[in-house]
Amino acid sequence: MSAKKGSGKGRLPSLRNIGIIAHIDAGKTTLTERILFFTGKIHRMGEVHDGTATMDFMPEEQERGITITSACTTCAWKGHTVNIIDTPGHVDFTMEVQRSLRVLDGAVGVFCAVSGVEPQSETVWRQSVAYGVPKLACVNKLDRLGADFEGTLAAMREKLAANPVAVTIPLGQGADLAGLVDLLAMERLDFDPKSQGEEVLRRPLSEDEAAYAAPWRERLVEAACEYDETLMEAYLSGGDIDPALLVAGLRAATLAHDIVPVFAASALKNIGVQPLLDGVLAFLPSPLDRGAVAGLDPDTKAEKRFEPDAGAPLSALVFKVSMETGRKQVFARVYSGRLEAGKDVYNATRDVVEKPSRLFHLHAGHREKAEVVGPGEIVAVAGLKSAMTGDTLCARADPILLESITGYKPVISLALEPRNAEEAEKLKEALDKLLQEDSTLTLIEDPDTEQLILSGMGELHLDVVLERARREYGVAPRAGKPQVVYLETVTGPGAGEGEFDRELGDRVHHGKVGLAVSPLPREAGREIMFEIDAQTYPPAWIQAVTEGLEDGLQSGPLRGYPVQDVRVRVTGIFPAEGKTTPVGCRMAASMALKAALADARPALLEPIMELEIGVPDAFVGDVAGLLGSKGAKIENMFDRAGQKVVTALAPLRQMFGFSTDLRSATQGRAGLTMRFSKFDLLQ
Repeated sequence: MSAKKGSGKGRLPSLRNIGIIAHIDAGKTTLTERILFFTGKIHRMGEVHDGTATMDFMPEEQERGITITSACTTCAWKGHTVNIIDTPGHVDFTMEVQRSLRVLDGAVGVFCAVSGVEPQSETVWRQSVAYGVPKLACVNKLDRLGADFEGTLAAMREKLAANPVAVTIPLGQGADLAGLVDLLAMERLDFDPKSQGEEVLRRPLSEDEAAYAAPWRERLVEAACEYDETLMEAYLSGGDIDPALLVAGLRAATLAHDIVPVFAASALKNIGVQPLLDGVLAFLPSPLDRGAVAGLDPDTKAEKRFEPDAGAPLSALVFKVSMETGRKQVFARVYSGRLEAGKDVYNATRDVVEKPSRLFHLHAGHREKAEVVGPGEIVAVAGLKSAMTGDTLCARADPILLESITGYKPVISLALEPRNAEEAEKLKEALDKLLQEDSTLTLIEDPDTEQLILSGMGELHLDVVLERARREYGVAPRAGKPQVVYLETVTGPGAGEGEFDRELGDRVHHGKVGLAVSPLPREAGREIMFEIDAQTYPPAWIQAVTEGLEDGLQSGPLRGYPVQDVRVRVTGIFPAEGKTTPVGCRMAASMALKAALADARPALLEPIMELEIGVPDAFVGDVAGLLGSKGAKIENMFDRAGQKVVTALAPLRQMFGFSTDLRSATQGRAGLTMRFSKFDLLQ
């Protein structure tokens, strides 16, 4: 079903929703500060190293000099409105990036010209590909010693399977960086330091500069020609190339994900930011380019599509939840229709009707009130009590259910104890509010020790959560040492039978179920299948057996961890006339599963981390020895920017304190990046 087109598309062609994505310390936030300054959104540039960056508004971000939570802002450039989300670069906050990419139309990937394509760059790039987000690339920090523009483009081709096409290129690198060449206009660009780069001076290229730029220009034109026959004819005949046709060809190739336009920059030196902004307008899509949003009818499960039009039915996706001074606000992207303050909306995910009391446009930690927002807008909404990350907001009369946002499994946990009885309730309340914000956190209460077990994506992740609990809610619990979160699996076939026969209340409940289990490939998840004809049994029994198995897979036979990579086959449901009930079937299925898992050689799965270590040649042996002592397996070793780069896989349980050991072994000269790779068998 498609919604009818209306007349609400007027401003959509001039709207851009973009994210700034990259590895930590590639210069994302510095670049965003320059964008805000040159677009007139701020009048003084803040610096990450001073703790004054506009977009890093949380105290934890300012103290650590990193981005922890994605921040939204809106600015204007050459008659266009640009909504920007500055995302975290640290691996512990990958979910923040995924939430943002889900609702963006385009992205700018920022790469350090010295370090090239780093591990987290690969992770966020793959996420953007999964969501079909067209991208530009910005090769930043070209003023740094060891900068290598061509090397970074080569790394993009090799590691990201991307097709980078330079639009601007540097004149000189490192201390010799003098300006840029605009390959579209074939002009030299100089950024006046007296005006902090605000004044861009254009002039014709010298002979040497033109000769240097010629092969780059040829690659640019060839990329555009593949998408425009008129351009191809002009190119082959040696005629003049129409700049408008050139831009149109590059835009078509970008939107088709066939090329990635690349811009050279040094954000810290105020070089190259304005051409990048021009590229955002020229090459990245508007909400209109992205087309209709697809979803399912929550009742019939039939596909529905709503056009990006104010006259279409409402569809919006909640991509983030935030608790400000104890009050809940949600961040939502409107895809179609109009979201109005004070007007009821239907949460199709939770089947509830809610009333948004207030709407706000965003600028980092500041908000500007709005009464009505339309397609393409990204806003904060107050008053939605039930909404959580991934929920769909729509009209009750014409509902739609959009694809949700998948989460990540936590890999590390902390045991928490309140310092006194008075703090116990406050601690639970504080953690509950923080869990509403962050779907990568989990909290359980250990029934034996009565401790609260908080699990997350890494040591820094949990550290930040505890800091926020202390600062925002005034609770400072005692915390144990970080512990690894495991999963369980089976390594062979197994079978089991369960029979439940008990009087509960005034009725006897009976159920008897037989099943078999077998291993699945690693990271395949879980499968539940019926090898019996389910149609011959009451639907309530089948549903009860399924629920019993799903619950049972949450706690394995070894240590009670969730069970993964297993196929469960229901081989029989054996009724007892007049006694079998859904409750009995559910309990019997759970008992049969427990027996089958125990029979199938259960084993633990542990989190395996991917390490990338940059180190001078003189310390490679020390690093290899240290990795060996930690049970790590070296995967690769190569040269980059005058250093050796060692990549390895290592169990997380061996990685506590590793960064300290690495600093000691290399006299502080090694750089470490660590990210979750997979769960695998405990060795």
